[in-house]
Amino acid sequence: MKKIIFSFFKIVIILYVLLCSVLYFFQEKIIFLPTKLNPNFQFKFKQPFEERNFITSDGKKLNGLLFKSVPSKGLVFYLHGNAGNLSSWGFAAETYTRLGYDVFILDYRGYGKSEGEIKNQQQLFDDATLVYQIIKQEYDENRIVITGYSIGSGIASYLAATNHPKMLILQAPYYNLVDMMQQKMPFVPTFILKYKLENNRYLKSCHCPIYLFHGKEDTIIPFQSSQKLQKECNRVSQLILLDDLGHNGMNENSMYQSEIEKILNDRRI
Repeated sequence: MKKIIFSFFKIVIILYVLLCSVLYFFQEKIIFLPTKLNPNFQFKFKQPFEERNFITSDGKKLNGLLFKSVPSKGLVFYLHGNAGNLSSWGFAAETYTRLGYDVFILDYRGYGKSEGEIKNQQQLFDDATLVYQIIKQEYDENRIVITGYSIGSGIASYLAATNHPKMLILQAPYYNLVDMMQQKMPFVPTFILKYKLENNRYLKSCHCPIYLFHGKEDTIIPFQSSQKLQKECNRVSQLILLDDLGHNGMNENSMYQSEIEKILNDRRI
């Protein structure tokens, strides 16, 4: 009987170690779900746009799209979620161009036409910072609105904390990825997570107005994450909870469009 019990626990331990190993070595494939595009792929949108390419310090090409509004009140620098690519995320630009803002959207490494693959958190930050610094040469920074959706919220809040944009808008943000991991997989040790993406820490270093949007029906990142961020960071200007909205489709949501119009057109900001 003792041998059976010992064998059982041995198997459990082996499986647990195997699970942790898989989560550690393959976490990029779990967190990031890119869809690649052929380098010759032609984007098609109803509104005018420019395709932009940027070369990283290690020689990889990053691809982005710049949508223009004439006349322009400024720029929305948009960091999208963890799935898809610019062919699907580009449609989000219309929400902001109709309000008179240019929109720049970046595909991370391995997404769409962007080369390479995501290997660590600092690489994500460095890539976004490189592109932001280049785009910033075309726009006064006090006219740039950094926006991040879901996984992009951590990159967006880091950028806002290390720069001086007009404002920061986070859509369906997490508190941090350690917190998310504890919610989804409380049995897994958090030290194996290479991507912390600490919104809670970055927001405290921001010097601009911060607006949080979250769907009340979001089951992927519950809206309580935004409530925690608002509670702990006195720099958060407003948290807006959207009725009957899950994790996806925020840019097309009528309540979001109404609220973002008020914020972007507020001349006091």
